[in-house]
Amino acid sequence: MLLTCAQALVKFLDNQYVEFDGAEIKFVKGVFALFGHGNVLGIGQALQQNPGSLTVIPGKNEQGMAHAAIAFAKQKLRKQIFACTSSVGPGAANMVAAAATATANNIPVLFLPGDVYATRQPDPVLQQIEQTGNLHLSTNDAFRPVSKYFDRIDRPEQLMSAMISAMRVLTCTFDTGAVTIALPQDVQAESFEYPEIFFAKRIHRIERTPPTEAMVREAARVVLRAKKPMLICGGGVRYSEAWDAFREFAEQNDIPFGETQAGKSAVVSDHPLNMGGVGVTGGMAANAIAKEADLVIGVGTRFTDFTTASKSLFANPAVRFININTSAFHAGKLDGIKIVADAKTGLTELSAMLKNAGYRSSYANEYRDAKKKWEKEIARLFAAEYGEKNYTPEVSGHIDDALPDYVRSLGSSLTQTAVLGAIQNCIDEDSVVVGSSGSLPGCMQRIWLQKRINTYNMEYGYSCMGYEICGAMGAKLACPDAEVYAMTGDGSFLMLHSELITCLQMGIKINILLFDNAGFGCINNLQMASGMGSFGSEFRYNGTGEVMAIDYKKVAEGYGAAAYRVTTLDGLADALLDAKKQKKSTLIDIKVLPKTMTAGYGAWWNTGVASVADNEAGRLAYKEKIDNLFRAKKY
Repeated sequence: MLLTCAQALVKFLDNQYVEFDGAEIKFVKGVFALFGHGNVLGIGQALQQNPGSLTVIPGKNEQGMAHAAIAFAKQKLRKQIFACTSSVGPGAANMVAAAATATANNIPVLFLPGDVYATRQPDPVLQQIEQTGNLHLSTNDAFRPVSKYFDRIDRPEQLMSAMISAMRVLTCTFDTGAVTIALPQDVQAESFEYPEIFFAKRIHRIERTPPTEAMVREAARVVLRAKKPMLICGGGVRYSEAWDAFREFAEQNDIPFGETQAGKSAVVSDHPLNMGGVGVTGGMAANAIAKEADLVIGVGTRFTDFTTASKSLFANPAVRFININTSAFHAGKLDGIKIVADAKTGLTELSAMLKNAGYRSSYANEYRDAKKKWEKEIARLFAAEYGEKNYTPEVSGHIDDALPDYVRSLGSSLTQTAVLGAIQNCIDEDSVVVGSSGSLPGCMQRIWLQKRINTYNMEYGYSCMGYEICGAMGAKLACPDAEVYAMTGDGSFLMLHSELITCLQMGIKINILLFDNAGFGCINNLQMASGMGSFGSEFRYNGTGEVMAIDYKKVAEGYGAAAYRVTTLDGLADALLDAKKQKKSTLIDIKVLPKTMTAGYGAWWNTGVASVADNEAGRLAYKEKIDNLFRAKKY
């Protein structure tokens, strides 16, 4: 078939499918596109001429549309994706941060940036960077370290082998992430007689990798000796759709479990064995159980420093680790016993062996008592009002004399935890919440109580600011019948909210819940808890003057969204109810006070605290770091 390289690419993408547990689904849903001279006459012409069944959505910011693609694939449990195409130069560079976000989270996204001329005849073409030491280098080479697969198509026939390899990585369960196919703009428009077999329907099976008998037997021997084991529910449980297998394994063996950000909503919060979030942004229940556990079974988790509290959380000197993961790399972390397998098959086969041995943990009422205590604390946080003493049990920042200044400027005394409680009371159980950065991920991992599975879409592998609103668009495309809420702070809103325009343009309804605390509150907490004063993280005129009072409601109204500004819990409830009735995107500007988020609960985070400070608070912060480093595991 005589086609341009771009036309062949579009036709190929339209015929890719995946099969999982016997169910077949079209793999590439569509293409997010922001056109410029480097792709509009190539991929743009191909999509206009014959997009097939691909959905084409015009983005407003390259990073933003790529974040939407990440959230879409995450919500679809990596069984369906969007591709993202941009122009050459700055348009491509804008997608690098999103590619890193996809790879850090092991989420499949196909990046199709335009590139400089393969012929080099117009060099330097508009937006080209000339590297005098290597004329083959372009902006797109910045994708190499943040992609799981990178290729550049210098001849149209190279497309065939490149795309077969791209599909291999995009459908891989253990090593997926960003896949970048750089497309020189002249090559996009060049033609080639492609064999018809290249465009045949391809079904990529996502297999459930079984463990070996030796792996299961070794792990079972360790479990049988454990008295107080603990499970960690990671993102792999969700991507494997192993929620029933995970829950049944915990119940059969009477093992409590903690949730990572990626694993949260694999099991509902009120399950008696669900201790909630674990680690730096975890709660007192999971962290208390973790400190005493003599065995930790990680299922589909990468064991990031937030999950392990920088390797200090699992404090039992005799603690062992068993890791069930499709990736041998992640399965080997913390010197663990490896079960290299799909989460469902790994749990099922280990469960069968333990059942034959009649295993049950030796817990009395420890985890039940811990859960009751934590539920009482959550209720307190939901009811907390400004002015209470000891608002947080372990203060992450310091409520100082400046807080009345915030009350005056924001016109509100709402606390962040009370607002989160009120939101949960108002929104539908099947609503999807999306987040990424700031203090909200910590509060949400701790006190967001999911009532349905797969309703929590938190990007925290990279914690990329600006994901929230764009991600909500992607999640809505994945779940068109559910209300989707972007949980964002004012700092992250200012970073990137341009895809709100795309939502309004394309009739994609999302709800933005903007927590305005007039600054980068999470980082301000880190400064002050580490012995620093507030520096560059509050939105004050000239750095130290009056708090800025910004009306985000007017910003959203200017775009055409339905918008609300709330300073009371009753006003919030009314706004949430009205937002559900709207057919277009909404924004609720919620004025909340800083220093009213959750904090601590017995976990430590290793940060670069200054070893030399001119104040006592700084010196104490460094001593605390050294003490915790001494106690942390060394592997």
